[in-house]
Amino acid sequence: MNVLAVETTATAASCCVLADGRVVGRSAVNAGLTHSRTLLPMCEQLLANCGYTMAQIDLLAVAVGPGSFTGVRIGVAAVKGLALPDNKPCVGVSTLAAMARMWEGVSASALLCPVMDARCGQVYTALFRLENGVLTRLTPDEAITIDQLRERIADEPQVVLMGDGTAVCQKAFADLPQVVAAPPALRMQDAVGVALEAAAHAADGETVDAAALQPVYLRVPQAERELKAKQNQQ
Repeated sequence: MNVLAVETTATAASCCVLADGRVVGRSAVNAGLTHSRTLLPMCEQLLANCGYTMAQIDLLAVAVGPGSFTGVRIGVAAVKGLALPDNKPCVGVSTLAAMARMWEGVSASALLCPVMDARCGQVYTALFRLENGVLTRLTPDEAITIDQLRERIADEPQVVLMGDGTAVCQKAFADLPQVVAAPPALRMQDAVGVALEAAAHAADGETVDAAALQPVYLRVPQAERELKAKQNQQ
């Protein structure tokens, strides 16, 4: 199965071609340009460099959140557009699960803690147990305060942080020596993790058509919050 996966939930955008579990190619841009400008040209170039056409892609995958509201929308819209002409199956995956999936197969034991800066003193997070290469989800994706996260991990013997919220959490957990940052190559959101997570879902028959693919925000977008606040003041 050939998978084209995209990741646009944070400041960097990336795409990946996965063929039967093998990463054929990956491309990423973190130059401050909008994902709407960089994503599709990057996918087109990656496919060409890997010697693939869209006709050879069996599955389209995208991180549907949590993350930047705009970034999530761009990624989901792009995959919908790529899938619709030939009605290709799609898989939308959790950004947090995709980060943890990068560790599957690593011969180690630790609590994996993907964290994304949700602002307002909160992080998007979920906890995963890694036991000798086997990955198990422990908690759902949610938006919680950094103090709440601290309570959940304080008694763990080994915790690995990853995601764009790593620096913020490292500072807050400086007195917890068992909490460490993932190495740079495994720290940030990446389309490779999206492709691997999507392939696992597809193997279980968990695919949807383009129309059913939807973003997952966890929190109400800021524009909606501000509109509701104004309405309550009237």
